[in-house]
Amino acid sequence: MKVLNKYLLMIAVLLLFLTGCMYPQERLSKNQVPYESQLQAVQLAVDAFQQDNNGLLPIRTRESDTPVYLKYPIDFNRLTPKYIQDAPGSAYESGGIYQFVLTDVENDPTVKVIDLVSIDNIRDLKLRLMIYRDKEKYPPFKEEIGSGVYSLDFAKLGYDTAPFVRSPYSGNHLPLVTDGTGEIYIDYASDLYEALNNYEHDYKYGDDIRQLLVENYPVLPAYSLPYTVENGEPVFLKQ
Repeated sequence: MKVLNKYLLMIAVLLLFLTGCMYPQERLSKNQVPYESQLQAVQLAVDAFQQDNNGLLPIRTRESDTPVYLKYPIDFNRLTPKYIQDAPGSAYESGGIYQFVLTDVENDPTVKVIDLVSIDNIRDLKLRLMIYRDKEKYPPFKEEIGSGVYSLDFAKLGYDTAPFVRSPYSGNHLPLVTDGTGEIYIDYASDLYEALNNYEHDYKYGDDIRQLLVENYPVLPAYSLPYTVENGEPVFLKQ
């Protein structure tokens, strides 16, 4: 009974933590795409706000160690209704599946989005991994696929098939991996391989090549580890 209660408490705490990240249930089909016009409207609003407020940005505060792509979420409460009438239909705040954020805040604050649908499978895997580690002490590693990055034995976690996230770039099924601490990440290697071959760049070993996706798409590669390029292919960047 004590063990069961412990698991129930773990589940409750995890769900409570993730509730703030979940998107609303009223997800209409028209809210699933971050239209270019929406991005432009929010960009104009951010630029106007910054100009009127001595360079300050309309963002919510995050901890200093927050991953870079999640660090600067736009606070629409500071933009509406003066700078924009409402949050875009595709935004979390309006029932959409995207969180609008800023990148390059020091030099050129640019509006991008994070696909919140990917949180679903990450949340489920993280919960199963937490319960497994509590019993077995160590994650069910399958193989090391990068320096300190591992694939998992999903059968041991109760999956019939490996969980995945649908790529916002290609539509491909992207694997989920772990760094061994219990954190779960999306493996964007296939998308990065295509980007390396489709876009001009001068990246070399040691550079974080995720910037290729940032520069060429409105959706950020959130919940990912850094990658670099080696022999023309993406590899995990050693931490």
